Amino acid sequence: MTQSESNSKVWHVSLWVLQVALAGMFGMAGFMKATAPLEELAKNMAWVNETGGVMVRFIGISEILGAVGLIFPSLLRIQPRLTSFAAMGLFVIMLLAMMFHVMRQEMNLVPVNVILAAACIFIAWGRFVKAPISAN
Repeated sequence: MTQSESNSKVWHVSLWVLQVALAGMFGMAGFMKATAPLEELAKNMAWVNETGGVMVRFIGISEILGAVGLIFPSLLRIQPRLTSFAAMGLFVIMLLAMMFHVMRQEMNLVPVNVILAAACIFIAWGRFVKAPISAN
């Protein structure tokens, strides 16, 4: 195996590990926001009462779809570039979450959004530029 092939394999494995981790996190968080009773969510997320149930459900469904998009297009090799688009969509969600938390002066929540946003951008870049997956 050449150095170039070895580097490519490292990139693919690293991106897959990050994709699966983020998909799991966004999938679980999204499922919770999409299905849990709003009263239960409000106990742990004060913003739920202020945004309304429709917005909470929309965010949850968006996170679930983003999680699915991080995995299945690349895994099935059907339009694998959609993985990058899903990552960019999740980046937008995290960017909006950051702005929302700053508005509410919940600065302790912003670092998590920054880390997740950075991971999303890394996946988008990695799958577009560094280690794209070819379609069947």
